[in-house]
This record gives sequence, structure tokens and C-alpha cells, in this order.
Amino acid sequence: MHEYSIVQSLVDSVAAAIGDRDAVVIRVEIAIGELAGVDRGLLATAFEVFREGTVCERALLAINPIAARWACPACGGEVARNTHLRCARCQKPARMESGDEIVLQRIEMEVA
Repeated sequence: MHEYSIVQSLVDSVAAAIGDRDAVVIRVEIAIGELAGVDRGLLATAFEVFREGTVCERALLAINPIAARWACPACGGEVARNTHLRCARCQKPARMESGDEIVLQRIEMEVA
């Protein structure tokens, strides 16, 4: 279950962003692409388990999905989902523009 390693990296990133501040993290917001290979339910469970004793101990986790989107690398036109992933105009193979990423979007904290 690689969700635990993702949570470890997430907590490490939050800790690095906080630095030496005397702060309490109250919410962590991430975005996950639908094709990132991450089960959002397992990730949320892993966060609940792993956050104990870390800077995220009291934090809530918000997960925002990112839809997969493809575009033509030649003309930039959007390529429809559930097709052969080729541009209707150029016939070039589509390039994934979004949907495979995992992004730390926001950290909310209370600073002393």
C-alpha cells in the first residue's frame, strides 16, 4: 500500500513548510489526479493513522480530485475522453495535461 509512503512525504512536506514556527496545523488540502494510482479512501485512512505524533496530529485532510485531461501537443486542442486519444484536427497522439498529479495545495495553521 503505497498510500503510506505518500502520507509520509506529505507530512514531511508540511513539516518543512512550517519550519521553526510555533504552529499547529489544522487542515491540509491536497489534489489528486484520477489517474495518479492513489486510492483516496486508503490515503485518508493512512493519514488518520500516520498523523499521530507528527505536525499533522490535529489536522484534517481535504482531498480534491483532478480530472484527467488530454490535449494535442501540436495545436493545443482538447482531446475528448473515451476516444482513441488522437486530435480530431491534426491526428497527432494526445498528451496528458492533467490527471496524474498529487499536489499539496494548502496548509492551514494557527501560529502562536
